[in-house]
Amino acid sequence: MTETLPRGTIYIDEMEVGIARSLTKVITDEDIQMFAQVSTDHNPVHLDDDYAKGTMFKGRIAHGMLTAGLISAVIGEQLPGYGTVYMGQTLKFLAPVRPGDEVYAEVKVTDFDPEKRRVKMDCHCSVDGKKVLIGEATVLAPSR
Repeated sequence: MTETLPRGTIYIDEMEVGIARSLTKVITDEDIQMFAQVSTDHNPVHLDDDYAKGTMFKGRIAHGMLTAGLISAVIGEQLPGYGTVYMGQTLKFLAPVRPGDEVYAEVKVTDFDPEKRRVKMDCHCSVDGKKVLIGEATVLAPSR
């Protein structure tokens, strides 16, 4: 199940501190397999149950960048949305995401510069209310 707000664009002249957008997605085995194919990251902690059971995670986990990709989806589809250009992103991974976990990804505007069209946003992903990833993004917002 993937749940999102309407897609589109919030232009720089409509930007306000505190605006937030989010999505929710269940991470599936198929998502993990496809991410491994696209990224060429075939680390067995993501793909091999027997191997992963012997790790500190005691089971398979999703790629961290798959989870981070949900933040990118919110930024590119909702806030600011279409026409946004990524300038930078910090990420700190706090806990693993496992196949079957429902991940909530949210971005929130903390600062913006209308003249330079730059927007800073706090970002996080959580599972069952527990943050699994935090960070900050800087983007170039679209203008009319």
